[in-house]
Amino acid sequence: MLKQIENRRSIRKYLEKQVEEEKLFHILESARLAPSGSNTQPWHFIIVKSEETRRKLSLADHDQKWMMTAPVFIVCVADIRCRVDKDADICLDENSPEPELKQIIRDTAIAIEHMLLEAEYLGLSTCWTAWYDQKDIRPVLNIPEDKYVCGIVTLGYGNEAPKQRPRKNPEEIVRYEKWQ
Repeated sequence: MLKQIENRRSIRKYLEKQVEEEKLFHILESARLAPSGSNTQPWHFIIVKSEETRRKLSLADHDQKWMMTAPVFIVCVADIRCRVDKDADICLDENSPEPELKQIIRDTAIAIEHMLLEAEYLGLSTCWTAWYDQKDIRPVLNIPEDKYVCGIVTLGYGNEAPKQRPRKNPEEIVRYEKWQ
């Protein structure tokens, strides 16, 4: 697995080649199997292949035109209803104070990372994008206000091979027993 972790890159150029349904299934299965706090599994995934809908999503995602080269988008949505009263009136955005929002974002991020690594293992490429406001992205897919879009994963066969970016040395980031 360390090889896939080391080789994974955020890819912004894709080949005009469709992703096989079996590979897409394995990627989604890897997310489904991710751990979550209290086993709440707050994630939902919307698979988008339609050119028109991908265009609307890329426009809402800071008009990142490169996204359109990917044949598949996976919109990753966190559902706070697994942690709060189903009847509570909640509208989530980037400034929401609910502590449960942090929990569902954390758990959904774990599932997203599982997908990125499974895609790499299967010979596919990805990029996790999130350069949007909730108010702009939710209407594109009729996502309710009590859901939080954690990211859009572009998926396809990569058409570039960026070099690894510099990483900090272990001594810079690892501590033992306490901070100092």
